[in-house]
Amino acid sequence: MNVVGWLDPEEQHVWRTYLAVTSKLDERLDRALRKESGITLVEYGLLVHLSEAPERRLRMSLLADAVLVSKSRLSHQVARLERDGYVRRETCGEDRRGSWAVLTDKGLEAVRSAAPGHVSDVRRYFFDHLTPDDLKELRDTLDRLNRGLDD
Repeated sequence: MNVVGWLDPEEQHVWRTYLAVTSKLDERLDRALRKESGITLVEYGLLVHLSEAPERRLRMSLLADAVLVSKSRLSHQVARLERDGYVRRETCGEDRRGSWAVLTDKGLEAVRSAAPGHVSDVRRYFFDHLTPDDLKELRDTLDRLNRGLDD
């Protein structure tokens, strides 16, 4: 029989606050991007990753891993970005089963246009509430949690 290690009140508070903060932060950033740029937070993340990739192109599977979405959700998101002219898909020459997502000039302009407002929002909703010591502690904590999830 499995014994459940229930969360104590402090752990419960931290966990629920973490869930609330991440949900509120994602919602506010998404709403602002939609209003100002007409793209979602997930789409912005896709466009940013493509803008930073060599030749502004990534294999669809690598892009899905980079933005932490399922391949089916990625396909839906890329289809919308493709319809709007921000991305195009290309077949992989060396592997016909795979495909590339390629950022178009219009997509690059969309990222460049959305970035200043998005960065301001990230700063206002997140970084402006942290001291330099908070930031270092949070970075160390998140790095440790991330390593634990990679194991």
